[in-house]
Amino acid sequence: RNSLVGSEMCIRDRSSAEQALDSLSQIQPEVVVTDLRMGGMDGMALFTRIQSNWPGLPVIMLTAHGSIPDAVEATRGGVFGYLTKPFDGQTLLAEIDRATRLGAHRAGESGDSDSTGWRSAIISRSPAMEEVLRKTAMVSAGDASVLILGDSGVGKELLARAVHLASPRRNGPFVAVNCAAIPEPLLESELFGHVKGAFTGANRDRVGLIQAAVGGTLFLDEIGDMPVSLQAKLLRVLQERQVRPIGSEQAVNVDLRVVSATHRDLVEAVAKGGFREDLFYRLNVVCLRLPALSERREDIPLLANHALARLADKYGKSIRGFAPEAMELLLQAAWPGNVRQLLNVVEQSVALCANSLVPASLVADAMQHAQASAVPLEEARRRFERDYLVGLLRAAEGNVSQAARLAGRNRTEFYRLMQRHQLTPNQFKS
Repeated sequence: RNSLVGSEMCIRDRSSAEQALDSLSQIQPEVVVTDLRMGGMDGMALFTRIQSNWPGLPVIMLTAHGSIPDAVEATRGGVFGYLTKPFDGQTLLAEIDRATRLGAHRAGESGDSDSTGWRSAIISRSPAMEEVLRKTAMVSAGDASVLILGDSGVGKELLARAVHLASPRRNGPFVAVNCAAIPEPLLESELFGHVKGAFTGANRDRVGLIQAAVGGTLFLDEIGDMPVSLQAKLLRVLQERQVRPIGSEQAVNVDLRVVSATHRDLVEAVAKGGFREDLFYRLNVVCLRLPALSERREDIPLLANHALARLADKYGKSIRGFAPEAMELLLQAAWPGNVRQLLNVVEQSVALCANSLVPASLVADAMQHAQASAVPLEEARRRFERDYLVGLLRAAEGNVSQAARLAGRNRTEFYRLMQRHQLTPNQFKS
């Protein structure tokens, strides 16, 4: 016999493995409890079919013919739990409770129409995320500017793509720009484009990314790091719906939607003069806040198993899932690096795994390594830039003109860089 356990401990009994398989798509349970020995298809054959069609759905195996070889075969194959008859009812309930917490089955993953389309790349069953996605669907129908807030690594670009795919502009281009990753002298040319001869090295006309997004969506990631001088020019584009390439006297009409994102507190940046208030209100017509991974822990098994299936295929390994102890570690971790850090831990674990289940020891090692070495790209870039400026100013003993010449930048631009990192010449004068 089989029991298909759904939400709120709703239990549906089926008398054979074949009946259980027929019911899985309709019932969409969170756990399957099955006998090992049955007439017709046995428990291991049922488990194999479940793994093929509903990967991540936890299976608990029961048998009156328990033996160590059977237990080893079942657990190596990826069976969540293994109990021998007679067993205590509370033990089974505890195992079911653990499976519902650690399981990675997503209702409708094998056929739910909501798992395809505009939100298909977002793996979640969290109520907090569902609320964000509900708002996303509503705002995407119009053309309002959207500001996405959230810590580094939560998936802001994924949500921006979802806004685009759910909008009437879905057939147009989606152009993503990381305002923190492009050096300030190049960012203006990248965004606005230039004409031939506009500056040294401009050997041909170049269409900027704003024009490249016409008819679609322009995603400005880390908008809080955009230099104030460019903020004014971006505001003009949003107000006039026109862009003027560097060196050109002709403005070009642009029809696009702007979605922006940042992990910074823009209200505080506006108060301190680091971000234009008028641009803030232009971008922040609708605000979507993505929760940190620690606020949506029910998604950790989903995300981890989804990544494991993809990475196991990438590395050519037959890995069925995580050992329960390994999944417990993932659920209990703090995840300061959010989803990005989780995916890094999963990839390290998969790359080193030689078994059909990822053991807790590999996950623990990967988590320790990730916590010790993982630094977001933006933070690494900021540290390097500051250290570079400090080195130049020390060598020049606080002489800004000399330091600027060493850096190959003009004095005004060098002062702007110093201001960004709160450096003053007096700090370095002998």
